Amino acid sequence: MKRPSICIFLSLASSTTALSSHPDPANESLPSAANVHVNSDYHANAGVLQYVNPLIGTRGYDPNDLGGMIPSVSPPFGMTRWTPQTRENFISQVPYNDRDRRDEVRHLFQHRGLSFRKEDERSTPYVYEVTLDADSAGEFGWNLTEQATSDLLGDACPPCPGGANFIPNKDVTEGANGRVRRRDYVFEPEDQFTVQVAMSASAHVGHLRVDFQDTQARQPYFTIQASRLNWTGHVEIDPETQEVSGSNSQRQEYLLGPDKPESFRLYFVSRFSEPFTSYGVSRAEKLYEGEKYIEDKFVGAYVTFDKSVKRVEVRTGVSYVSVEQARKNLGIDIPDGTTFESTVDNVKSAWLERLGRIKISGVNETDPDHDPRTIFYSGLFHALQYPSDYSEPTTSSEGGLRRFYSGYTDSVHEANDSYYQSWSIWDTYRAEHSLLTIFAPERVDSMMRSLLRIFDWSGRLPLWNNMIENNEMIATHVDAVIANALIRGFDNFDVAKAWDAVYVDAYVPPDNDTDLLYYSREPSTPYECRAGLTSYLEHGWVDNDRWAESASRTLDYSFDDYAAAVVAEHAGDFEHAKELRERSQNYRKLWNPETEFMQARNANGTWANESWGWTEGDKWIYTLNVMHDVGGLASLFKGGKKAMKARMDEYFAGGHNMHSNEPSHHAPYLYSAIGYPADAARQIRELAWENYNATASGLSGNEDLGQMSAWYVLSALGFYPVNPASDEYVVATPFFDEVEILLPPGPGDDGKEHTLVISAPGAGTGGKAYVKSLKVDGEEVRRPLLKHKQIVKASRIDFEMSNEPTSWGQEGTV
Repeated sequence: MKRPSICIFLSLASSTTALSSHPDPANESLPSAANVHVNSDYHANAGVLQYVNPLIGTRGYDPNDLGGMIPSVSPPFGMTRWTPQTRENFISQVPYNDRDRRDEVRHLFQHRGLSFRKEDERSTPYVYEVTLDADSAGEFGWNLTEQATSDLLGDACPPCPGGANFIPNKDVTEGANGRVRRRDYVFEPEDQFTVQVAMSASAHVGHLRVDFQDTQARQPYFTIQASRLNWTGHVEIDPETQEVSGSNSQRQEYLLGPDKPESFRLYFVSRFSEPFTSYGVSRAEKLYEGEKYIEDKFVGAYVTFDKSVKRVEVRTGVSYVSVEQARKNLGIDIPDGTTFESTVDNVKSAWLERLGRIKISGVNETDPDHDPRTIFYSGLFHALQYPSDYSEPTTSSEGGLRRFYSGYTDSVHEANDSYYQSWSIWDTYRAEHSLLTIFAPERVDSMMRSLLRIFDWSGRLPLWNNMIENNEMIATHVDAVIANALIRGFDNFDVAKAWDAVYVDAYVPPDNDTDLLYYSREPSTPYECRAGLTSYLEHGWVDNDRWAESASRTLDYSFDDYAAAVVAEHAGDFEHAKELRERSQNYRKLWNPETEFMQARNANGTWANESWGWTEGDKWIYTLNVMHDVGGLASLFKGGKKAMKARMDEYFAGGHNMHSNEPSHHAPYLYSAIGYPADAARQIRELAWENYNATASGLSGNEDLGQMSAWYVLSALGFYPVNPASDEYVVATPFFDEVEILLPPGPGDDGKEHTLVISAPGAGTGGKAYVKSLKVDGEEVRRPLLKHKQIVKASRIDFEMSNEPTSWGQEGTV
């Protein structure tokens, strides 16, 4: 699934004095970028962060052949993510794509940006650096556009050639296939110059350093666009404090979901290091020099600096609460007097505290584009960004009162707790949340409390949350997220309320359930929840002739019933737990014994067309989508596990597996579950090679808020949570000779961290893919199955590996 995100975009362009017309740019190649190298001082003591490549997942064709990532800078779970920009963002299109280039020159900052070559860009988790060359761009001068939720440059351009009301955007048209065509310009030789940009951030503040390098005097200036066309915003300039502040009302998924938070705003305060020599505001094509305030659609502002200025730093605080809170975030996160180097060091330390806990040895390094260390650390970097903490501080001390905006109540709340949003649960319930229980256990309880806040506000747990419910995808897999936490020992939240919330999912149909088809992303529908639950409760399946995606819904609801039973048991409601476990067998009602495939059914019980009723998949993958009862699924095949294995062979050999989308992620591990771990190992190694690499094209499908990377990270360690509503992981094939992890304390650890060593000699350097034996703290493990506590409490997990398939694990897990 393509996932939008709420980000902060920094854009940069510039202005010169001598421009002339040029022939059609489509037939022109661009000059070489200046040979200026990025600053290397920021990268001392980077440790394992040298293996993180934030550009992974940034190259491909929108919307589905792309990882959907941006080369962002932010600490783990940060509220904002700061990125350079190469294109307009909207739903299913992120603001940076590594494909955006003409010849080998990359155009940053959309229509009016400067350009750079690959060797002049460096992206890390703690700083983004780029050297831009005006001569390469064929465009114009210095102008940093700092954008809150927008990524379009303002139309007004202060000291541009042709007068104050020269409108650059009017010289940009859209060509075939949406490609930007510019009315090009060329620079006179004496007008060549470069700009060096470095960007870092905190959780709520972006910190930008811009160094201007040229041979003649020019006047640097910044423009800030506060709102896009058709969206209201405001901008205000305070020359005394050297600030520009404002807000923007745009929420990209405003058409989705049942509620429209009318008060939603993103607020910002940008504080500059240098005094303004002039300033003004703009509305669309009009510039108002000397004015300090404007509120309307498509508004912006500009500030200029003295010609002698060669470096400008700007810190931008962001808030969903108010301009004053944005100013407070700025003062707390990156206060006045903070050097850019300090900001870099702080976010670097935050990532080192996370990723530096893992030490990898025993890697085949012959192909740097497939270096598994880069894929692993970059994957963990992605996974530890979600869900994001949207709470904002009131004090610089740890654990103080925090504020957060809720789209559900359209108001601001306070608590001594974090508030997490961006729940892509249809994707992330599969492995992302299991990963968090291992690598970020201190956040799990607060995440569960955030889910219960949403239940308090809306009467429902979220299906897919981005500020407010968006009704994307199907089923109530949040039930599994809560079950996943409870069964792993996390219970520092109201368990009784959690069961109340899950009970509503399992037993209360959505409003107008019998009147709506509930197509995915259908605008302005009620909370979708378990659409079709009316018929599911009546006869055990969702009727295909009454609801969309009925077969997938039925199978997913069966799984969610299993997850709900786990929550009920932890809350002490064993009667409903028993009923829900019985209901979790409803997947059997879609089994067509003649075809031995799952198939949608109509209200009268007849079979629907075999191609109908699926959500981002088909009968091949959804027949294998019984994660909570693999043994029961195998028993449905004539011939049992052996017949199921034959069907899986046909599934993989026939090209039916689509690892780029989540329903397939557990599929290769089913081999291990039914007693064929060697086949699992072979398929998993192939999938890892084919779907992940260390380049910008390194994700075959959308990251989906950490799920794609969570699959790789856990698989590389040798295990995966096929049933995420249980505490079990299915074992297949580790990727490294040895991984040493300093595990953060989790439930029952009394606040103490400890070291886990996962040893698999030859798995990385020798290409040994098959497990010969497995021991946990010296105790032999015969089945390809590990419990969560075995993993997080162990000191050693020892694999003995082989180049050839072995008999180990053939009794399976079921």
